[in-house]
Formats: sequence, structure tokens, C-alpha cells
Amino acid sequence: MARLTIFAKGNADLRDCLIAQSSGGAILWNGINMVLRESHPGWRAHVRHETLGRSDALLAATGAVPAGLDRALPLGAYPVESQFATKLFDGGSDVAILSIQPDVMHALARHRGDGHLFHPYGVDGWNAADRAWLAANYLPCPPLEPEEAMDNLAHIAARLGHVLIFNMSPIVPWERIHNHRGLGEGLAERIRRFNLALIGLSRRTGISIVDVDALLARAGALRLKRDAVHLTAGGCRLVAEEVVRILADRGCLPAADAAA
Repeated sequence: MARLTIFAKGNADLRDCLIAQSSGGAILWNGINMVLRESHPGWRAHVRHETLGRSDALLAATGAVPAGLDRALPLGAYPVESQFATKLFDGGSDVAILSIQPDVMHALARHRGDGHLFHPYGVDGWNAADRAWLAANYLPCPPLEPEEAMDNLAHIAARLGHVLIFNMSPIVPWERIHNHRGLGEGLAERIRRFNLALIGLSRRTGISIVDVDALLARAGALRLKRDAVHLTAGGCRLVAEEVVRILADRGCLPAADAAA
């Protein structure tokens, strides 16, 4: 059995499509290997996954957790060990898969002293003492602009071999705006700007885009999205099938007819 090792550095959009999606203890979608069993029966994927705070934090990571972050904070899926990890760059994977989602949606904090970046996940639910500690030691970072994010992703891609990057569907169920006068940028508009910038990055560097936007638009985004980020099992299957198609096109997998 041939094996492809994938390092997925990202969040729920990557995990759900490539590894598994579950709800209430039930597996709704069992990842990219469900597609490979059908299209490439002699192949299996081993997916290594780490969550991602943002591309600038990944580039700045040294592999060591900064002093002072040994505090027991309720960081959920973003423990400090993974926030400052550099395993993505350590080799041993055939392909790296990332997403624009963290750069579009995540707010980071910068340390007042040494300037390291930190993702205070779930801060609104922290207790008063932890929130006071954060305010005393960190300053909020401004959101990334698409150009900054693409520059970061270009540097990340230059350190890796095969790279695929998920874009996002701009269909946000709660946004139904017809008059934008006086309004700031909404999430759907921000996603569109990042998607367009990602096309430019692909032109410059040759990275492959997993075009989640187009896949869902063709098949019906409202039917395949649970919210702004999470997909249904059917949406996960569509995206996983596209990942396999791109990997075969890039030579990481044999062509489907050769694999049969």
C-alpha cells in the first residue's frame, strides 16, 4: 500500500475535509481516504494536522514557547505548543496544505516586551484575572491585509515543496446586504478580497488553490455550508475530491486511470 504524507496546517476547514468531521460522537465524513479508496485503491494518506493562529505567527515561530506563556489558559484547539511549533518545516511530508481562513478571521496579540505573536483563542470566555494578564502583557494586532497575508504565504511556500492553499466561500448565511453606505467591510467582502489576492499569489509562485468557493458555488453553497466556515459532509467530500484531483495533477499521486 503506497502512502502519501500530508501536513495540514490550519483549522476546521482542513480538519473536517481531510481527516474527519463528527457531530455528537457520530462520524459524518471520514476524510480524504474515503476518496482515495475509490479513486486510488492502492494509496492511503497519512494526514498530520496542527491548528494555525495566522501566517505571520507561523513565520515568526521558533519552536520554543516564550517565557510567561506557561499560564494555564483555556485555549481549546490552540495550545501554546502548537502556536509556536515549526514542525511544518521539519520535513517528512510529501505535501503541505494550508488555508486563508486564519488570516481572514483571526485576531492576534503582540507581546509588549519581545514582540512575539499569540492567539488568545476564546478570550471572551476567560476569567477576569486571565483577561487582565493579557491586557497587561499584550497589545492587539491589527487584522492582516490580503497583501500582507500573501507575502507571508509566499515565504512559507518557498520553504516547502508541494503546497496547496484552501480559499473560502464568501457565502455568509447571516449577511444579506443590499446597501453598503455607511457600513464597514463585512466578512463576505473580506473573503472575496483574500480569494482574489490568492489568485495573484498562485500566478507568482505556482502554488495550487483548492477553490472551495467555486466548488460550493457550482453545487449550491447554502446546501453545503453549515455556517461561514464549516461545511456539511457533502461539502467536505467535494473539497476532498478536489484535493485528490490537484495532487494527481501535480504528480503527488498517479493519474486516476493509472491508479485503478
